[in-house]
Amino acid sequence: MTTPSTPRRRYTKVDPIPWWLKAFGGLVVVFFILPTLFVIPMSFSDATTFQFPPQGFTWRLYENFFTNPIWLDSLGNSFLVATLTAVLATTVGTAAAVALSRLQGRVAQLVRTLLMVPIVAPAIVVAVAVYIAFLGWQLTGTVLGYVLAHTAIAVPYVLISVTGALGGFDPKLLRAAASLGSSPARAFVRVTMPLISRGILTGAIFAFIVSFDEVVLALFLRSPLFQTMPVQMYNSVTVEIDPTISAASSLMVVAVTIIFLLPQLLRGRVRRR
Repeated sequence: MTTPSTPRRRYTKVDPIPWWLKAFGGLVVVFFILPTLFVIPMSFSDATTFQFPPQGFTWRLYENFFTNPIWLDSLGNSFLVATLTAVLATTVGTAAAVALSRLQGRVAQLVRTLLMVPIVAPAIVVAVAVYIAFLGWQLTGTVLGYVLAHTAIAVPYVLISVTGALGGFDPKLLRAAASLGSSPARAFVRVTMPLISRGILTGAIFAFIVSFDEVVLALFLRSPLFQTMPVQMYNSVTVEIDPTISAASSLMVVAVTIIFLLPQLLRGRVRRR
C-alpha cells in the first residue's frame, strides 16, 4: 500500500531589506557624497573664484595651500589639538564606559545621560557656555582651552563606542584573572583592553575627527596667534573669498576617509593571516 506523496513546498526568497529602503539609503549616500563631487573637481580649476564646472586643470590651489604659512600653521594647530583631544577623550571615555558598565540603577543612567549632553545640545549653546567659562579661566586662544573644549564634545563618542564593545565582554574573565593573583590594574591592561581594543580604537578615531572638523567652538576660542584649519576655511569663505579652500576641503576629505578606512584594511589583513 502506497501513501500519496505530499507536494513539495516552494520557499520564496525573502529579502530582509525592502527595495524602497535600499533606494532611500542610496539617496542618502548620494546626498552626502554630492558636495565632494563638486569640491574635488573645483580644487583643480584654473579660475580665480569659485566656479563649477571648473575651467582648465592646474595644481595652483594645492601649491597655494602648501606654500602659504597661514594654511600650514592652521593645519598644524588642528593636528596638534585633534591628537591631544583624541588621547584625552579616549582615556576619559574608556574609563567612564568601564565604570558605568559595573554600575546599575538611576545613578548610572543619570551619569550616562549627563555625558551625552554635548551631543544633543545645540553647538552654539555649548560654545557660548564654554566661552563664558574660559574667559574667566583665561583659556581662550590657548592649546589647553581647545583641547579641553573639544574633549568635552568628543567623550560621548568614545563612551558609545567602548560601551558597545563592553556589551560582549564576559566579567567572569576578570574574576578568573583575580583568582590567579592579578591586580585590578593588571587585569584591565592584560584582559579587558585587548578584548575591547576595537571599540577604543574606533572611539579614538571619532574623537580625532570630531576635534579636527569642529568649527563652532573654534570660532569662539580663536585668537590672532592660534586658530585651527576649520576657522581658516571659514575665513576664506566669509572674509577673503579664497578658492584655496577647495584644495583644503579635498585634502580633509581624503585624510578623513583614509583615517576611517585604515583600521578596516588592517583588520582585514589580520583576518587573512
